Amino acid sequence: MMKPLAIAGVVLIGLGIAGLALGRFSYTTEKAVIDVGPIKATVDERHSIAIPDIAGIAAILAGGLLVFLSRRSVA
Repeated sequence: MMKPLAIAGVVLIGLGIAGLALGRFSYTTEKAVIDVGPIKATVDERHSIAIPDIAGIAAILAGGLLVFLSRRSVA
């Protein structure tokens, strides 16, 4: 059974790799343009968020450190 610290480390490593591989992610929101009585018009707006490479690298290093620390035996 994995320790919670090791699980957190593996999750951080996975997120760091995903951040480096994808580089950015986007999502869509719906914005009401006209809302007059029964007449409604909406526009879909697409937003993109860039993930800095340093954030992915930092997540991988922090995850590796957590996995390493979880493997040390506590005496």
